[in-house]
Amino acid sequence: MNETHDPSLTSWIESANSPDTDFPIQNLPFGVFSRKGDTERRVGVAVGDQIIDIGESLSANLWSGKARDVARWCDRPNLNELMQAPRESLSQFRARLSELLAGTPGDDSVINPLPPGALVPMAEAEMFPPADIGDYTDFYASIYHATNVGKLFRPDTPLFPNYKYVPIAYHGRASSIIISGAEVQRPSGQTTASGGGANTPVFGPTQMLDYEAEVGFFVGRGNERGQPIPIDEAENHLFGICLVNDWSARDIQSWEYQPLGPFLSKNFATTISPWVVTWEALQPYRVPAFFRPPGDPQPLPYLASEKDRNEGGIDLNIEVYIRSMLMREGRLRPSRLSLASLADMYWTPAQMLTHHASNGCNLRPGDLFASGTVSGPESGSQGCMLELTRRGAEPIVLPTGEERKFLHDGDEVILRAYLQREGAARIGLGECSGLIVASHRR
Repeated sequence: MNETHDPSLTSWIESANSPDTDFPIQNLPFGVFSRKGDTERRVGVAVGDQIIDIGESLSANLWSGKARDVARWCDRPNLNELMQAPRESLSQFRARLSELLAGTPGDDSVINPLPPGALVPMAEAEMFPPADIGDYTDFYASIYHATNVGKLFRPDTPLFPNYKYVPIAYHGRASSIIISGAEVQRPSGQTTASGGGANTPVFGPTQMLDYEAEVGFFVGRGNERGQPIPIDEAENHLFGICLVNDWSARDIQSWEYQPLGPFLSKNFATTISPWVVTWEALQPYRVPAFFRPPGDPQPLPYLASEKDRNEGGIDLNIEVYIRSMLMREGRLRPSRLSLASLADMYWTPAQMLTHHASNGCNLRPGDLFASGTVSGPESGSQGCMLELTRRGAEPIVLPTGEERKFLHDGDEVILRAYLQREGAARIGLGECSGLIVASHRR
């Protein structure tokens, strides 16, 4: 932690000082945007309701040393090059940007040091995926989610024997990752009347469309093929985090997942939030890793680290909201479905990354891996409808009186997340939203 985390810092950008903003001066996340009416993609930093166009700021004499190197890497159409910048350089850039933005609104001694055109209102920008994502991996790191789902299908043995030894994951589809706000078309696939078993399947739109509230981790510095990443070095390879909605077609999934796991049930769309909160910005909110109760096996040596055990968790709160078409027509606010914490994950980000590279797999800047559904132990902390409705047996009732076992066309799902601890400012990740539209049938 350093002066950029000081909770008393304010900015001359007035909206950055609002108590409910996700982007105070203590956050400073990166994203990729274009001005509306323009096709050129730019790297920006969010502060309040404004975007700092870092490339545009290069026209002024604002940067020096390693901070200037980072500013130059921002003059790109994506974050891939920036993501592999040395930690020291990123830290110096963050400190200088914080210095440039610090001040008190209305103070006559404070002036805007940015050149004309470097400050862009968010309302006048279009957001894009922050990186060219070469590979996407989705983990299954919540023991509460794994247990809840397992009980629906295997009440006596909800967890497979390997769960507490190995971070489970599947390789997802990078090409269908979309940015928050993009529509999600209901997918079609093979399903059976019972959702699984040995029945003869039919092909058609899924009737059990679900969301999964997750956190994504962007790889910064990669590794050479054949070179594992030691657990104590893992976080040096992480650039930052975003929100992820891993849309899932549960009836397609239950028919296709054996013996090789999910395929068409998950590769049709994965929504991510546009802003990447950097690893440095997360430092005030670090907590111990999940406490493994007596009787649980300890991590194997390559996944064990005293540092990771003491501060490998992140105290991130994740909320899920839904707004149906009827709710929008009635101008009703979205209804919250769940609240969970990333601190409840059985496996830490460092353990997930280390395991991913443990066989020599080469990770590259801009690769994305996700936590898997973030669920907690309490009622209302389940991160998907499969859990919340017990596979449709206990429907959710919306404020309009509508019932939901799974998602309907016209439903909008909104993920939000924030970090807040005593002695630190509240920062957020922004929104990750998607609107369900009808299946395209030929």
